[in-house]
Amino acid sequence: MSGYCHKKSYTLRYTDFDFKDELKPSSLLALAQEAAASSADELGFGYEALKAKNYGFIVVQTCCELFAPARLGETLTVETWPLPPRHVIFERDYRIGNKFGEIIALLASRWCLIDLPRFSMLLPEALGEVHARCPYNPARALPAPEWKIRRIADGEECGRHKVVLSDCDHYLHVNNARYADLFLDRLPPDGKKLRSFKISYARQAKEGAELVFFKKTTERGAVMEAREGSELIAQFEMASEDEP
Repeated sequence: MSGYCHKKSYTLRYTDFDFKDELKPSSLLALAQEAAASSADELGFGYEALKAKNYGFIVVQTCCELFAPARLGETLTVETWPLPPRHVIFERDYRIGNKFGEIIALLASRWCLIDLPRFSMLLPEALGEVHARCPYNPARALPAPEWKIRRIADGEECGRHKVVLSDCDHYLHVNNARYADLFLDRLPPDGKKLRSFKISYARQAKEGAELVFFKKTTERGAVMEAREGSELIAQFEMASEDEP
């Protein structure tokens, strides 16, 4: 792929795997988050640089397609790059592979730049010179995803969770990777393999919030929602298939 691409390798740990010895989606999202932070540091708009301005990036949507299993002790290479921003939306894609050249996963994500004291969205120009010289790369890891997840009209309640401090990141709301566990923990094991998932983050949930989860089974998998009272907090859509 021509154009800017940040590459970094990570060795998988025992804690990255679930009871079936499969890489947890939350661990996959954590790898992507680490690589995104490293790339942003390299480009001049990382966490510390933005903190000085009271700015921050928050992820609003993530789409992931899974292709091959990862193995304990394996080293995965994460490639990531920012796409040209569109109004207040910053896109970032990822390619995750192993040493054999196999693609483990492809991800697309959408972010917003936030003025933290006002919690208002900012245009790319707020980054100043680092935006003007940023080597944005228009290549896509995935075809432009269908980002919208339809609301659940008649789903069933499938669990509750009271947000604790260990769920939260440095912005004091639930970390984006944590939602993958919160949703998947409320689905019964069915012997199927996860093939894709999307998460959409509508509002921030902070310590003490009680999240109520709802689900609806679909032909391909399930759609789920996390709500706090009447407010939508996050949505999850997944597709799975029978194990070979």
